[in-house]
Amino acid sequence: MSPVRRVLPAVLAALLLPLAACIDGGGVANPVDAVVPQDPISITPSVQDGATDVAVDTIVHVDGFDGELSEVSLTSKDGSETVPGEIHGIRWTASDYLEAGTSYVLKATGTGDDGEDATSETTFTTRALSLDEQTYPSVAPLQGETVGIGMPVIVSFDVPVTDRAAFERRMKVTAQPAAEGGWYWLSDSTAHWRPKRYWKPGTKVSVDLDLNSVPAGNGVYGQQDQHIDFRVGRSVVSTVDTKRHRMTVRIDGKVARRMPVTTGDARHRSRNGVKVVMEKHATIDMDAATTGVDSDDPDYYNMKGVKWAMRLTNSGEFVHAAPWSAGSQGRANVSHGCAGLSTADAGWLFRHSRRGDVVRYVGSPRRLEPANGWTDWNRSWSEWLEGSALAGEATATPTPATGA
Repeated sequence: MSPVRRVLPAVLAALLLPLAACIDGGGVANPVDAVVPQDPISITPSVQDGATDVAVDTIVHVDGFDGELSEVSLTSKDGSETVPGEIHGIRWTASDYLEAGTSYVLKATGTGDDGEDATSETTFTTRALSLDEQTYPSVAPLQGETVGIGMPVIVSFDVPVTDRAAFERRMKVTAQPAAEGGWYWLSDSTAHWRPKRYWKPGTKVSVDLDLNSVPAGNGVYGQQDQHIDFRVGRSVVSTVDTKRHRMTVRIDGKVARRMPVTTGDARHRSRNGVKVVMEKHATIDMDAATTGVDSDDPDYYNMKGVKWAMRLTNSGEFVHAAPWSAGSQGRANVSHGCAGLSTADAGWLFRHSRRGDVVRYVGSPRRLEPANGWTDWNRSWSEWLEGSALAGEATATPTPATGA
């Protein structure tokens, strides 16, 4: 950026230490209305004072050349935003990118070798971005939520991120007590973070996404930073044995309840594998059309007001009350893939469950497909690490996530 330097009276100009404000982003600094230093350090691309199309992924620098910087501020004209930064010797460097479509004022004060003050003030405006040029991160769990020990951190983007590595470097998960973990990208629109092993009950977790204005690739930028705090509740792990038609619930490692169950019949096998409770519904309407079954198909169903339902897969597997199959529970598998319980048992499980609780299915010949729900725990740790955008880099090895 090319600042307009506002120095002390002209007769003193030659005696003062000039200040230079500069912006990373393309071009060469060319200050105006000022004494131009003969050997300015760290010449970086610059814009004229009053520029209106500065890139949002700009890191602003201010150089004091041969003297000392005493104070630098970079704020929006309306005062709603201050860009933080630090002075190291003769250089001030902003520690964050800029907001789109925002007018800024950059002010700097320094002292020359002769003890005289010099000042600099520059104004500029960043380029406005359309929604298609910005990607917004949504996060699960929610702020303040208490979740089960199998809950992954899920970040979903409404516009694809093609520079995954740039984003992952600024996506942090910290926990107390510490938990080793890492990111896995399911797609350009979804990334999950999970610990190496299930969360310890009582763990406090913070998610920090420093993504605002970070280049996402293809001319897209991060739209907003996010900070989410959540807590891990007690351990609730259920095992559904499809061969023995039984569900065993362990709370904090101890068997709390064994319940008869019916699962998917021979044509609609329930899937084997580790699943995680994704949603809870006290009542829900279950229409097979939502899973792609036409109303003319013999397998079509449309049940209203199903009670105590908890979703386990994207494809429509739930654990729920199924009073219509009471005669088969504990004896035979007659469902379309869901685990059916008595109303009393389903209600008890619903009351003792949270989003993120683990439900493990055994005994079925049908495997759970990757990404059909929150299937993170079906990948080995080595496979999980390979899903990082930083795999192979020195920073790719996940380090323990530590509390503050």
